[in-house]
Amino acid sequence: IAKMNKDAQMRATINQKLIETGERERLKELLRAKLIECGWKDQLKAHCKDVIKEKGLEHVTVDDLVAEITPKGRALVPDSVKKELLQRIRTFLAQHASL
Repeated sequence: IAKMNKDAQMRATINQKLIETGERERLKELLRAKLIECGWKDQLKAHCKDVIKEKGLEHVTVDDLVAEITPKGRALVPDSVKKELLQRIRTFLAQHASL
């Protein structure tokens, strides 16, 4: 349990530093651009339409749709995008090693 608390504390500290420096917002913008560029957004939109068509508009809530598309959305993120973001985070952490 102490390890989990320490990990959670570290994540919170890193997240706070990302927010304070504006890096979190830059990473979000980079992610948005990369996901649009690789067609992820269009693929997910098409999947949403398929789910709605399959279940019927009157039978689908926003929560249902989110639950249905979230796993596919995560799976569709290209490894190259994940690696680029991870590298950017690692670089940020190296520059702010005092955390």
